[in-house]
Amino acid sequence: MSDIGDWFKSIPLLTKYWFAGSIAVPLVSRLGFIDPMNLILWPAKFFGNFQIWRPLTATLYFPVTPGSGLLYPVNLYFLYQYSSRLETGTFDGKPADYLFMLLFNWLCIVITGLLMDMQLLMIPMIMSVLYVWAQLNRDTVVSFWFGTRFKASYLPWVILGFNWVIQGSMVNELIGNLVGHLYFFLMFKYPMDLGGRAFLSTPEFLKRLLPARRGGVSGFGAPPPRRAAPQEPAAGGAGGGLFGRNHNWGQGNRLGDD
Repeated sequence: MSDIGDWFKSIPLLTKYWFAGSIAVPLVSRLGFIDPMNLILWPAKFFGNFQIWRPLTATLYFPVTPGSGLLYPVNLYFLYQYSSRLETGTFDGKPADYLFMLLFNWLCIVITGLLMDMQLLMIPMIMSVLYVWAQLNRDTVVSFWFGTRFKASYLPWVILGFNWVIQGSMVNELIGNLVGHLYFFLMFKYPMDLGGRAFLSTPEFLKRLLPARRGGVSGFGAPPPRRAAPQEPAAGGAGGGLFGRNHNWGQGNRLGDD
């Protein structure tokens, strides 16, 4: 248990709270303490009954049932891996900037969920973070199933396409990718590469809440410097779709591991 505790303490601050909430909310529902119908995003209840907690709980909740297979642990794996890498990489020393990215993506996904009557928001939120990581590390080579290799910039779309082939659905992944692209375009691509106006900036109250610390790996507002492309395996294995049912996943490694 001490090893698990040490590992949990090593998780970056914001990723730790997000990861813990994504375990706690499904667990209390699974144990019967909270009715799942009180956790999902239900527009009529949100607007009509002013149940303002639903956008948050819909992002943290996932129905853990025998029929969901390994889908839930796969979500947790992606959350931990790619949120940790962003928080300790591009956003290292800038927790307010990373929180702003999470809030921007979350608000966009909540608005989309309300308009499209989506009940669960965990997968789009995780995919939006994965997309941002993939674009900021676009030249990193990742390994997929059956030994296929490609640049990280293609990873979100490979996941989307693979899930569409296996399960016939890609709505959650598509929304996550589009929201992640919106953030990346407005924060990095448009003002830096295209010389446009910077539409997004971290509010001062977030900077006061989570002050920056010295010694960060890279400052906010610029993508990380280009590096030689290391070999970094993506989650893989043999089985069903990446976000479908009945998956068999291999063990992933941290960026740069063999």
